[in-house]
Amino acid sequence: MSFSRRNVTFGLGATALVAACGNGVGGRGPATIDARVDSTLNQLYAEYPATRNLASKAAGVLVMPLVTEAGFGLGGAYGRGALRVGGATVDYYSVAKASGGLQIGAQQYAHVLFFMTEEAMTTFRRSPGYAAGANIEYATPEQGETIAAETTTSLAPVIAVIFGQAGLRLGATLEGVKYTRIIP
Repeated sequence: MSFSRRNVTFGLGATALVAACGNGVGGRGPATIDARVDSTLNQLYAEYPATRNLASKAAGVLVMPLVTEAGFGLGGAYGRGALRVGGATVDYYSVAKASGGLQIGAQQYAHVLFFMTEEAMTTFRRSPGYAAGANIEYATPEQGETIAAETTTSLAPVIAVIFGQAGLRLGATLEGVKYTRIIP
């Protein structure tokens, strides 16, 4: 697959746009991230009460309060968040994504990963750069009210909820994203 000079230029511009958006880059560190994580969890639980049950059964919860994604031919996404175990922050992570193909637009969204098994959380924490893959089950907001943790726990070790989307780009998935532990 080859890209024209124009696509590369627009893609680099989109990446710069992502970096310039209010996604926590250059923020005040852990206090800012933790405040955004608290706010995101409050919104998630208020809008989709069934996710409280998931959180209570999860070994850990990774919260990405604001992911900014933009693209025109080539694109990218970036955000920062925190991993919580037992309600307390244990690590901070960034999420990054690069993409190419037929795409145009920008959007922001929040997502939460529920690690339903200790093994899934341990694998996530031990990896130098965890890439979201086929082991993630998506729970869309429309399905949020009917999530049954007892059944989904046996089906998927990691459950992702993407919500709060705003922007001009359709769809949000976690395919091709990479999570990296950071020191804010």
